[in-house]
Amino acid sequence: MPVTRRTAVLGASAGALLASRGARADEDVKIGVIAALSGGGTAWGVGLQRGVQIALDEVNAAGGLTIGGKTHKFSIIAYDDQYNAAQAKVAVDRLVQQDRVKFLMGPVGSPGALSSLTVTQPAKVIQFVDGYAPGILKNDFNAAYIFRADNSNLEFSDPVVAWVKESMPQVRKIGMIAPNDATGQAAVPTLIAAYKKQGFDVWIDYYERGTKEFTPVLIRMMAQNIDLFDLNSAAPGDAGLMLKQVRQVGFRNTVMQAGGAGVDEIVAIAGPLANGFIKYDVFDETQPQAKPLLDAYAKKYSGPMNGMVPIYYNATQILLEAIRRADSLDTTRIRDEIEKLEGWTTKLYGPLRWGGQAAYGNKHQILLPFYMKEVTGRTTKVRATLQPQG
Repeated sequence: MPVTRRTAVLGASAGALLASRGARADEDVKIGVIAALSGGGTAWGVGLQRGVQIALDEVNAAGGLTIGGKTHKFSIIAYDDQYNAAQAKVAVDRLVQQDRVKFLMGPVGSPGALSSLTVTQPAKVIQFVDGYAPGILKNDFNAAYIFRADNSNLEFSDPVVAWVKESMPQVRKIGMIAPNDATGQAAVPTLIAAYKKQGFDVWIDYYERGTKEFTPVLIRMMAQNIDLFDLNSAAPGDAGLMLKQVRQVGFRNTVMQAGGAGVDEIVAIAGPLANGFIKYDVFDETQPQAKPLLDAYAKKYSGPMNGMVPIYYNATQILLEAIRRADSLDTTRIRDEIEKLEGWTTKLYGPLRWGGQAAYGNKHQILLPFYMKEVTGRTTKVRATLQPQG
């Protein structure tokens, strides 16, 4: 059952009701979803849930999977973590201890992902997350059952900054305003290092989650004679407000976001002031392989499709293929098959690539092509297609 914003805000306690309503006799494999379905990261959370749902709709419509001689179909149990580490921990406890889920998509963001590890890894729950903190994969569990579904900033920062240096020779000084939490603490140092390695000066300030008025800190930033304002890892709601407000206070230089998925939500908030905005993104909607997913999304949901939809559609496809190959619901066997899927042709991104050995001590980091897009009027155009390192 898809989770709407109205049901999502009820939080983890309401998730049990969603689970009971969503379960049917032929949907006997449960896929847990933990995501921000309310709060500042809502766009990412809703995109995650919808990407998983579309992938499960496809396999169920095809009759499910035959596993160990028995046909299985799949359903979602979704909980809202409100983009909050404590709430994510409550949700993961419930999914693993009460709902007995063995497959989990999310959370999005480093705080929730990190808080989930002490529950999911000992329980051998296969988990796909999105968050930039190195500790998500480089941890005491050696990421035994966890995979990152998207590039982190360790994989994309250097290629993005190299592109900035080549394509914007007038830029000398970078300004950044980052969330004062585990997400900012994980993302910003890596990005700063990438800029400094290319010879840029960097000015940085921080904000508290929940901030709606960024004007004072934006004015401080402008006083530093910034050439480029990088929104770094800000969630779409925060990034849209910062983009709108920095234009309103008179900043005319380049605004860019090196990280995060979901340009449409940012543009919806900033409106015409988003013109010229440059955004890292994870999906090129103009490619032929994108059309089936876009059509499926438009048939089921309204509004724009953000980048978390293809990311978690792809992750769910990987999980389903590994289950098929394992011919089992044993998570260790499935984990081993996921690791062996190197080179398997995914529907959206071509041959699957796993990296991360040098950075994390394991190869549980997916490596996906990514795109630098520019907002022009009401549309976006791809300015560059880049490859991650790792």
